[in-house]
Amino acid sequence: MANERVRVRGLSIFRPVIYGNTAVVLTEKERESLPHQDHTHRWTVAVRSAASAPDSETVGGADDLGYFIKRVTFKLHDTYANPTRNVDKAPFEVSETGWGEFEVQIRINFVAESGEKAITFYHHLKLHPWTVLGSGEPENPPLDVAAKMGPVHSWQYDEIVFNDPFQSFLNILTAHPPTPLPKTKSRPVPFHTANPASLEASKGGVPEFTQEMEKEEAERLETARKQVIAEQDKWRQILIEKEKELTRLQQQLPNN
Repeated sequence: MANERVRVRGLSIFRPVIYGNTAVVLTEKERESLPHQDHTHRWTVAVRSAASAPDSETVGGADDLGYFIKRVTFKLHDTYANPTRNVDKAPFEVSETGWGEFEVQIRINFVAESGEKAITFYHHLKLHPWTVLGSGEPENPPLDVAAKMGPVHSWQYDEIVFNDPFQSFLNILTAHPPTPLPKTKSRPVPFHTANPASLEASKGGVPEFTQEMEKEEAERLETARKQVIAEQDKWRQILIEKEKELTRLQQQLPNN
């Protein structure tokens, strides 16, 4: 049992997740039944597994993440009653109504066996689809037009990486392999339809993430990593040159 609290050095294991929201326009009847009749949308913000269940109308969520996530805390806008919402079991999501967009803080706490610190994501709650006017400027369409466009989906793919995990936690992770992402997209809509190309593009299914998108995200992260290293090298070289120049100037000063 003692070996289970030993870290497995040199090993990294990850779990693909998505976080984001889906929003729909409320009907006039639905708005009239609400305490806040100025609310125009019903939305759900969530953390889910990246893979979707077959023929599901839900974006992601094929796997229950409760085996490694203990709690997800969603920090909503302060105008909501009890803006800090703790969700202690799957599905890790919060549904509300509202009229405005705002940033949601998403804090993920892991199970005790992990020995890992909590991580935080930030998501801009997206309610309105964009349409492009004749001038080329994007603008939120009227509610009746937005309702015909269907749900707005705004999701971000990410990978939660565990480096040097405890053996006990590694056992938990390997006992629950994630559902593989499909190689290609089998549904007719993109993973983000907040800006649909047309009304028809937002109908006929729900978004899904694929292995191709996972590969693109990995390549994007690798490119960003290389850019950061190159920038660090550039400034390191500048610092070295400045230090040499400082030493040269100090040597030219007369001795007191």
